[in-house]
Amino acid sequence: MNQINIQYFKHPYTEFVLGSYDGKLCLCDFRYRKMRESVDNRIQRGLNATFVEQNDAVLTNTKTQLEEYFLGERSVFDMPLLLVGTDFQKAVWDKLTNVKYGETATYLDLAVAIDNESAVRAVGSANGANGLAIIIPCHRIIGSKGELVGYGGGLSLKKRLLELEQNLFIL
Repeated sequence: MNQINIQYFKHPYTEFVLGSYDGKLCLCDFRYRKMRESVDNRIQRGLNATFVEQNDAVLTNTKTQLEEYFLGERSVFDMPLLLVGTDFQKAVWDKLTNVKYGETATYLDLAVAIDNESAVRAVGSANGANGLAIIIPCHRIIGSKGELVGYGGGLSLKKRLLELEQNLFIL
């Protein structure tokens, strides 16, 4: 069976599980989120692979880039990514990457961006299934009235990330 290299990366505000497969980052998610098992199972099934705790160049580079992000020194990530999900999820995640650092969008904005305005709830589910947190910036999605809603890392972290990106708060 194939292997997904994983490492745990602890930051003062959260802990991540990082995973790479075939030289690409396939997992950057919150270690203790409610959907942990669901996300892990989807990725392992999709790649027909199992997790092995082992470091590699992709994971080392990811840790460096995340540190730079949290220090306010990086606004764009540039590691190779491997998206594991349905075509619909991948379309949503692709549009998430268009929401720039320091900006926000709504679930409706994302639904419109994928040419399916009536799919707001499905877009929300796809957003919640994102296994590449921060790298694919699901934290930049807010409710239609500007409120902070749903985030795998918790709403307090979502608020801190948005403040960091708007240069209002340094983590």
